[in-house]
Parts: sequence; C-alpha cells; structure tokens
Amino acid sequence: MTNVMMIMGLAGFSFMMTVIWGPPLIRVLRYFKVGETIRIDGPEMHFNKLGTPTMGGVMIILPVVLITILLNASGLLGFTILGRSVILPMGVMILYAILGAVDDWAGLRGQRAEKGMRARTKLLFQVLIALVAALGLAFVLEIPIVYLPGVKGEIDLGYWYVPIAIFVIVGAANAVNLTDGLDGLAGLIAATVFIAYGGIAMLQGQIFLARFAFTLVGAIFGFLWFNVHPAKLFMGDTGSLALGATIGVVALMTGHWILLPLIAVIPFSETMSVILQVIYFKLTGGRRLFKMTPLHHHFELSGWSETQVVQRFWLISLMVVMVGVTLAFV
Repeated sequence: MTNVMMIMGLAGFSFMMTVIWGPPLIRVLRYFKVGETIRIDGPEMHFNKLGTPTMGGVMIILPVVLITILLNASGLLGFTILGRSVILPMGVMILYAILGAVDDWAGLRGQRAEKGMRARTKLLFQVLIALVAALGLAFVLEIPIVYLPGVKGEIDLGYWYVPIAIFVIVGAANAVNLTDGLDGLAGLIAATVFIAYGGIAMLQGQIFLARFAFTLVGAIFGFLWFNVHPAKLFMGDTGSLALGATIGVVALMTGHWILLPLIAVIPFSETMSVILQVIYFKLTGGRRLFKMTPLHHHFELSGWSETQVVQRFWLISLMVVMVGVTLAFV
C-alpha cells in the first residue's frame, strides 16, 4: 500500500508541476516565435495549426528530471526513494530530448527550416545513444532479458540482446514520433503505455522503475492539459523521440519488450502503415494503399474528425493494453 501511495503521489506531484509551469512556457515559446514556421505534414484541415508553439516536450521532461534528481539526492541523507535503475532510462530520455530539440530548432531556423536535421544524421545519433543504453542494460543493470507469455523463466539471448535492444529503443522512438500528428494522440498513447509497463514493473517488484514510469505519466497528463484539441502546444520531436525511446528502455527493463507491439499497438500500427505504404507504392508504380500515412491521417481523410480519431485510437489502445498486461503474467 505504501508503494502504491508513493507512486500515485509522484504522478500527482509531476502533474501539478507541469500544469503550473505550462502557461509561462507557452508564453516564452510564443515570444520567441518557436512554431512560427512549423511545417504541418497532413491534410489541408491542419493548416490552421501553423504557428502553434512546438518543442513542448520540455514541459514533460523538466519536471520528471527535477523530481527524479531530487528523490535520488535523498540517498545522500541515508535513505533512498528512487534507485540507480532509473538513471539509465532518465539519461536516454534526456539525450533523445536534446536530439529532438536540435531537430525541432533546425526545422524552425537556419538553412533547413521546415525540414529539420538530415534523416541519416538523426538516425545515427539515435543508434549511438541506444547502443550505450543497450550495453548498460546488458552488462550493468541486473534486469530480465526476455520473458515469453506462457513460458516459465527468462530466456537468455546472449550477445544478440544488444542489437535487439538498440532496435527496440530506436524503433519505439520513431514509432511515437510518427504517432505525434493529432492533438493529444501521442500523449494519450504514451501515457497508457507507461501505465501498463509501470504496473508490470510494480508487480515484478521493480518499485523504482514503476515510480519513474508513473512520474512520467503525471507529467504527460499535465502536458495534455494544453495539448488536447485545439492544442495550444505541440510536443515536437523534443517530446515524441524522448517518450518513445524511454518506452523502449522501460519495456526492456521489465523483460516484457516482446509485448511492446501489442501494448503500444497504435505506434506500431502507425509505423507499419508507413512501411506498407512505401512498399505498395513502389511495387504498384505509384498506387497508394492508404489515403495518407501515418495511419491517423487515413482515417481523417475517410471522414473521421480529429477528436474521433484520437478517442477511438485511445479506446483501442486501452483494450489492447489490458490484453498485453494479462499476457505478461500468464
């Protein structure tokens, strides 16, 4: 009961911190016109979002980092509220947030305005950060390698674990990035995934990891206070890359990363829609499988309103998450 109360308290505290400092941040971003030239990839109905402040991921990252550092600092006084196990996912979150912020800024200013960093450069840095994280997971932290539903005990993957972990982290980062196209969508889905893996971590006894996950949930909910339709702020790559990569790390730390395509079914589906669209386009000489990708734009062009897409995708996510969490303990 004490652990549950602590987890809920951290989520509530991070939510309040995010909501309180949200308006000043939005005013600062508007003052410096961070979003004035943001490029909107999507249906024409999205053009009215031009100029909406971006790089809002800072609103999520900063409270989580502050809370995590303060709680770990308590170890200097002889007691520990958070453990070293949260340092790695927090580090990955910060590094991916910095990478995303550089990409967002490059898309707003300079010679590559509206384009951001070159895709190869951004991917290279993502892989390098993920490589360090994968080595840390494999050789520093004592975490389960992988669990399979219905199979007792963990399975040892040997050195294959490192490239797989890199793929999971980079894949999750870009999947959430693709999901971030509608007001509130990426935030709702990311929060739901963190709740799922935070719950799994808590049931495994990884209390420190669970506390970190729910601290993130509170901050994301605080961000959604300003990001729901009509959004006053976009998270940008600063938020989407950081949240996605952190999801990958948290999933790996629980050992149930094999369930990630199920628990994170919406980001997975968004990514697959882009891949299938490209393959189908090349094979058929220019024909399209979907009206537009990522997948949420297809449903918008099929007649669903933006809020309908977000709400229905979230409902699907909630249903599938329940299945995924159940499978984690079969």
